[in-house]
Amino acid sequence: MEVRIVKNDSPVPQVTIYCQNADSDIFRLKKHIEAFDTKIYAKHQDQTVAVNVSDILYFDCADNHTFLYTTEAVMEVKQRLYELEHLFSAQDFVRISKSQIVNIHQVSSLQPQLNRTILATLFNGEHLCISRNYVRTVRNLLSV
Repeated sequence: MEVRIVKNDSPVPQVTIYCQNADSDIFRLKKHIEAFDTKIYAKHQDQTVAVNVSDILYFDCADNHTFLYTTEAVMEVKQRLYELEHLFSAQDFVRISKSQIVNIHQVSSLQPQLNRTILATLFNGEHLCISRNYVRTVRNLLSV
């Protein structure tokens, strides 16, 4: 892959992808570029703050509340888990259980368990369990 940056006078950045065949990897790259600098609003200490989606480790649902986790904080979001799954599936967020969605780019390692689940270790050292119902989806996304 060749990457070039060309200065032009347009006030809005433009990205053009030249390729021989537009396969699934190219469309995935396009989605990542379109999603660059996407933000979600969350409640943190009685304030509404904008959080870069790339900074999110995972979403978790507990007691009818949905939370997002970053390395610095835990914040509450208005959206339900299924809404977040739909919104961020193009950005490689994947459901790993009935109550969690993980940013696959924050996963540092996967370890199979005896009960056919997978233990996911995040870059911050936190561990999440990928339930049996979602193992296939995660494996397909990671091509493992």
